[in-house]
Amino acid sequence: MSSMAKPDRNMRPLLPRDLPFASERRKVIPHEFVLEAIAALSPWTRPMFGCLAVYVEDRIVLILRDKRDQIADNGVWLATTEEHHESLRREFPNMRSIQVLGKKLTGWQVLPAAASDFEGASLHACELILGRDPRIGKVPGARRASRSKAKRGKISEAKT
Repeated sequence: MSSMAKPDRNMRPLLPRDLPFASERRKVIPHEFVLEAIAALSPWTRPMFGCLAVYVEDRIVLILRDKRDQIADNGVWLATTEEHHESLRREFPNMRSIQVLGKKLTGWQVLPAAASDFEGASLHACELILGRDPRIGKVPGARRASRSKAKRGKISEAKT
């Protein structure tokens, strides 16, 4: 007989959730009902600005925000452009520009979580997204080169 103890049949393998550091809580998805409403389009998400950006195919359509500080801009951010504001405002009377961006008028618009019609307005926005309404959604552009890179390019052009 071996001096090693036999493994207990009731033992299970150690899983990551069993480790002490694994007790970190999963981040709560803000306004998760929005993702459920557009689930048929297989949306995907990624963190952005401490919020959750929502994409359908190659288009960013929404940002979901629920922060404890700067609560004025909590809600559902619509990816749109200024040319669509007027027509969207007829459908979303409480829609407004995002204050945290520091501009009076922004392309992005928010359906504020504090508005009395927040859930209904958010679900209506989901209906528009499901219907492929061209007023909501943007294909993210290529990132602009930083000023320092642009300056380096001009300097190297001048040297040649």
